[in-house]
Amino acid sequence: MLRRKARRVQGGVQGVDDPLDAAQERRVRAVLALGGVPQADLPDGVQQVRLRLLERAAKGDEAPRDVSAWAAVVASNLAMDWHRAKRRQERIGERLASLRHPEHSFDEDSNVLSLAVARGLDELPDSQRQVLVLRFYADLPVRGIAEELGIPEGTVKSRLHTAVRALRARLHEDEVV
Repeated sequence: MLRRKARRVQGGVQGVDDPLDAAQERRVRAVLALGGVPQADLPDGVQQVRLRLLERAAKGDEAPRDVSAWAAVVASNLAMDWHRAKRRQERIGERLASLRHPEHSFDEDSNVLSLAVARGLDELPDSQRQVLVLRFYADLPVRGIAEELGIPEGTVKSRLHTAVRALRARLHEDEVV
């Protein structure tokens, strides 16, 4: 079914099947973008989804029942991986910056709060951090988050509640708020 569905030739290379149709590619791009992947990295993310689908077919695994849904889940996971890598790079940058001349900001309270929130977000499980960021930073409604992640609205609400409670506890623990 997967091979039948995707018989387009990619980039003029003979024998390469494109497992994603145009609508599926748009959905993958949307999920990646909603996951916070920058516009410049979206083509690489789409290619990663294609590659994983082609690898699955090459292994002889059965095609997913719903390629579009499968691709959206893979894209969401790629977005989380992208954030993990970005966080690692930012931490390294922060450590290097702290080795230089420490500077005090004009608005130290805001910096303390921002740093505490960032640390609290780092400590959340990926699934909770993902819905929290989509809801409060990307300003998406619960229904939109549920649709994009392919999970029930109740699951989104539960993860949001748990994440907010954990973040609030962390901020009180650090005596930031």
